[in-house]
Amino acid sequence: MTGTSRRFVFAVSRQQKFKRRQPRVRPRSRSNRWMAALVAVGAVVLVLWAVFSGGNMGASMVQPRALSVDLLRVEILREIVHDTTAYTQGLLWRDGWLYESTGQYGQSRLRRIDPKNGTVVQEIYTPPAFFGEGLATVGSHLIMLTWKAERAFSYDVTSFEPVQTFRYRGEGWGLCHDGDQDRLIMSNGSDSLSFRDPRTFEQRGAIRVKLRDRPLFQLNELACVGGLVYANVYQEQYLVAIDPETGQVTRQIDASGLLTTAEARNADVLNGIAFDPGSETFYITGKLWPKMFEVRFVSR
Repeated sequence: MTGTSRRFVFAVSRQQKFKRRQPRVRPRSRSNRWMAALVAVGAVVLVLWAVFSGGNMGASMVQPRALSVDLLRVEILREIVHDTTAYTQGLLWRDGWLYESTGQYGQSRLRRIDPKNGTVVQEIYTPPAFFGEGLATVGSHLIMLTWKAERAFSYDVTSFEPVQTFRYRGEGWGLCHDGDQDRLIMSNGSDSLSFRDPRTFEQRGAIRVKLRDRPLFQLNELACVGGLVYANVYQEQYLVAIDPETGQVTRQIDASGLLTTAEARNADVLNGIAFDPGSETFYITGKLWPKMFEVRFVSR
């Protein structure tokens, strides 16, 4: 055998030794095989859940919560003339009168309205630099929000004389006074309602609003009635009633078709909710609408 042959045999011999040193792979035990099978089944279940939770399965999962929302409609009791120049932002009932706040720069007003016929019996303009927004009543005062000026103006309810100015952060949209909890509830166009001290306007807290487990944005004009917050939703033809403790919408009210095609031609969106506790009826209208309606909310 040549030196080359000996080297080849030696190399093969070493390779064989090296292979023999490798540990033999032990076959899986029966318990390990069962564990692997369970892990695989679990992975498949998770994948299927992820796929279907965005589709029909997800819809069926939230269905019980959707069924908890009462579906109502508007029953018209009577119609009242409404000023078509009024860009309605806030509406409330107090001591037999309707009070309305309107928007637009240079056109924002606070007014008292006779609910019998819609006649404006008292009115003041806010300074032209302010775009009027929602309205609430606290004690002997009316509090009117502004859109982007981060100011709320307090007026004497009888004379409409300015009393006080409050400051806040962000936009102002809707406002109502929850007398049971002695707090103001305010919207800013998002899905959030903030709770404020009626004397200092300081924020006490906030809550997110959901309709059928989804955030409900563009909450607008508000009315606090019977432990619920009724709200317009900007550019929608429905109203909602919100539980302020949970943020869940409990009622959805269809308010479509209130105006004829001709009446709606120059009108803007539905906005404005007031409640008369004496008759237990609501008053609703919209921006630049020719009519206001006294209504009840009834089952569909």
